[in-house]
Amino acid sequence: MKKKSFAVVVISNGPGELTTWVKPVIYELQNLINLAKSKNDISLRLALVPCPNATGREYQVAKGWQEFDLITSAPNFWKLLINPYKFGVWPDKGIVVFLGGDQFWSVLLSKRLGYQSITYAEWVARWPRWNYLIAAMNNNVKRKLSEKNKKKCVVIGDLMADINNHNNDSYPTKIKDHKWIAILPGSKKAKLSIGIPYFLEMAEYISKDNKNLKILIPMAPTTNLDDYLFFQSDKNPITKFYSSRIKNIKKTKNSVFEYIIETQNKTKIHLISSYPQYEILKNCILAVTTVGANTAELASINIPMFVVLPTQHLEYMNAWDGMIGILAKVSFVNKIITYLLKNWYLKNKKYFAWPNIKAKKFIVPERIGKYYPKEIAKEVLMLVNNEKALQEQKYNLSKQRGKKGAAKKLAQMIFKAIIN
Repeated sequence: MKKKSFAVVVISNGPGELTTWVKPVIYELQNLINLAKSKNDISLRLALVPCPNATGREYQVAKGWQEFDLITSAPNFWKLLINPYKFGVWPDKGIVVFLGGDQFWSVLLSKRLGYQSITYAEWVARWPRWNYLIAAMNNNVKRKLSEKNKKKCVVIGDLMADINNHNNDSYPTKIKDHKWIAILPGSKKAKLSIGIPYFLEMAEYISKDNKNLKILIPMAPTTNLDDYLFFQSDKNPITKFYSSRIKNIKKTKNSVFEYIIETQNKTKIHLISSYPQYEILKNCILAVTTVGANTAELASINIPMFVVLPTQHLEYMNAWDGMIGILAKVSFVNKIITYLLKNWYLKNKKYFAWPNIKAKKFIVPERIGKYYPKEIAKEVLMLVNNEKALQEQKYNLSKQRGKKGAAKKLAQMIFKAIIN
């Protein structure tokens, strides 16, 4: 690796953060670097951090973009902290940019490398005194800071608003001639372990009651067919609670859908494995999704949604960020966390879906608790047949979308730090 005069090190963790935060910011930053003809002097690097939410394929996904001079995998993060020179030459000057995971990892790495740090704070900036700059999603983040730290905070908006949202009429008429429901079971192992068996059974109930509805699943870039087969098999302890199973997965030809799942009860679910998938998703009348970044992505393209988090399997989930996630791997610690989650967090938290959190009221329906696939299927079918409710959701979602440009503003902050 050739020595360059400045390094931009992006910290991130899971699939949602990579595709909706890191990629648009790097795209905008590369544009600025190219315009300034500084490409030979700046090294772009990605450091993936420990995260139980990760799939383990984030490294391969990011490598496929061909945007970074160096990518270090999550298992190597501790080695990177201890001896960064084991992974290559590090310029004397640089900046660490937090775009996912636990903000503490960003602080640690910036101090180890002797670089400045910029944190993108979606809800709260946790270590403001150790940051050179804070890029805040909204004014609420800035208001929580001390007067001293407010001076280093810039409100840039929501990175999710920069999701590609242009119209495309090139898709086959057969897609637009049917009513489609999208199912988003998650992109992380902890969520997939529940989501795949749960949503498969829900899809069967929907298909049985309304054969005119078509069902699709947009696969996350960090998942593959093996995940779907594994998490619906007996190797997944949650599968025993559900009867639905995959009979086969067939590759298709001459279709925007790469594969079709057929269940043992002959329900067909179309899979999209290419990415991004927003143009196809915009043909759906409704999406049924678990909590997480999915809800923000759907809101950004104005798709009505029904949000589900079945709590009867939380002891299997272990989907916590940062240091808590690492501690949760210890059995008795995980039991304590699960107990607190069920008996305090879930009872006290008002909203789980991103548009509801942002609006501080229910824009989209949430079902958090011991809900079963048959119950959810019944409610989904009722919503699908309620055109007024769907249109009202679309209207309310459109009001919550932030203005585009956050990724460009953050890229400008980074570039300004480079040239100063």
